[in-house]
Amino acid sequence: MELRRLERTSRYEWRIAPHGDMRVPAIIYADEGLIRDMDDKVYEQVTNVATLPGIVSASYAMPDAHWGYGFPIGGVAAFDPQAGGIISAGGVGFDISCGVRTMVTGLARGDVEPCKEALADALFAAVPAGLGSRGDIRLSEEEMTAMLAGGARWAVDRGYGLAADLDRIEEGGCMAGATPEYVSDRARQRQEREMGTLGSGNHYLEVQEIVGISDPDAARAFGLAVGEIVVAIHCGSRGLGHQIGTEFLRDMAIEDSRLGLLLPDRELACSPIDSALGRRYLGAMRAAINCAFANRQIIGHLLRRALSAVLPGAAASLLFDVSHNTCKVEDHEIDGRPRSLFVHRKGATRAFGPGHPTLPEPLRAAGQPVFVGGSMGTASWILAGTAASENRAFSSACHGAGRSMSRHQARRNWRGSDVVEMLARRGTVIRSPSMRGVAEEAPGAYKDVAAVIDATHNAGLARKVAELRPLVCIKG
Repeated sequence: MELRRLERTSRYEWRIAPHGDMRVPAIIYADEGLIRDMDDKVYEQVTNVATLPGIVSASYAMPDAHWGYGFPIGGVAAFDPQAGGIISAGGVGFDISCGVRTMVTGLARGDVEPCKEALADALFAAVPAGLGSRGDIRLSEEEMTAMLAGGARWAVDRGYGLAADLDRIEEGGCMAGATPEYVSDRARQRQEREMGTLGSGNHYLEVQEIVGISDPDAARAFGLAVGEIVVAIHCGSRGLGHQIGTEFLRDMAIEDSRLGLLLPDRELACSPIDSALGRRYLGAMRAAINCAFANRQIIGHLLRRALSAVLPGAAASLLFDVSHNTCKVEDHEIDGRPRSLFVHRKGATRAFGPGHPTLPEPLRAAGQPVFVGGSMGTASWILAGTAASENRAFSSACHGAGRSMSRHQARRNWRGSDVVEMLARRGTVIRSPSMRGVAEEAPGAYKDVAAVIDATHNAGLARKVAELRPLVCIKG
C-alpha cells in the first residue's frame, strides 16, 4: 500500500481523510511494515465501507487486514439504525460466526509428548475435517429448527458438553433474535450432516503449548501457565452460514438496484436495518450464529472424549468461545452518550475491556479473552480486551495472522506433503484429509503473526497475555 495516500497519526495508526463519497474517515491499525505489505485492495475496501449509509465514527481495518468480499477481512464498521444505518451480508462474511473456542487442560507438555501421534490420530478420527466433511449427527427438520434457535444450549441439552460451558460463550451460547424460519431449505439441507465438523480452509483443531506469559495477572484469571496445554477449535457455521450469505447477498443486490442505492462496489450489497429484507437477514444470521455456537460446542465434547481416551483422567475446561464474523447490537459511547449500534466485525474479534458487564465474573477484571490464530507452524496468541479499545475500534481486535498470498499462489510455492514433513521436524504433527489444503495453509502464506500481535498490543486494541506453539494440528 502506498504510504503517500495515508496520514500517519501515530506509530500504529493510519488515517484516510474523507474524500469523494466517504461519510467518515477510514483508519488502519498497523506498523509501517504491515501497512506497506497490505494489498492496495485493503485501501479501496476500507474507504468503500466509509461510504455506506449510517456509518458511525470511522471504517476500521485491523493489523491483519487483507482483501475480502466487499469489506476487507479484518474490517470493523458500526451503523446507527436511527441514522439510516444498514446491515451488510458482506460485512459479516460467508462463514457466519466463524470463531475460536479455547479449552484449558491442565496437562503439561511432558504428558502429551509421548502420545502425540496417538492423540493426533484420535482427534482426527473424532472430528471430521475437510471440504464437505460430514459427522454422525443427522438433524431432523424439527431438531434443525431447535438447534438454530437454541445454539450451544441446544447442544448441552442433548448431552454435548457441560452446562458450565455456557457461561464461557459469548451471548451465553444462544443468540437472541434468531429466526429459524428465515433460514432457507437449501441452507438447512447443507447443514443436515455437518454438525460437529471442522470444514476446510483455515479451520483447525490445534493442541498448543503455552510458551510465554506477558500478563501474569490476566494469565492467572484465564487459568494459563507456561508449559501447560490448551486446545483451540477454529470453525463456524459451515454450509448453512455460507448459503445464508450467498442468498442474502443476491437479494440485497437486487433490492439495492430496485431502490437506486448507488454503491462503489456491488459486493457491498446491503439493506436498511429497519427494512423487511434487513430484518430477515438479521434473523437468519442470528440463527447461523447459533449454528456455529452449537457446532463448536459439539466439537468441544468430541475433543474431551478423544483426549480422555488417549490420556485417561484428562479433562478440558472452556476458557472462552468468541466469534469473529458477526454483526452484533452493542451500546457504545459516541460524542459523550451511549448509542445502540449494529457493529459488523469481519475477520475481527470482539475485545471487551475489563469490567464489561457481559463478561463472566471470573474473567471480568482481566477483560475478555481474545484468540488470535497464527498458522500451523507459527505462534498463536491469547490476548485480553482493553478499556482503550472501546474508543479505538468499538472494542475490536485482530483475529489471525492474515494471509499474505492467495491459496493459488501458496499451491504454486509448496507441496502439502513437504509442509507436513517440515512441520514434523519442528515438532508439530499434522493430520489432514487434503494435502492440497495443507499447501494452501502453509505457514509462509501468512503474515508475520508476531508483527500483527505487536501492532494490536501497541495500538491498544488488545494486550498480550500468552503465546502458544502448536504440537498437533487437525487441519481441514
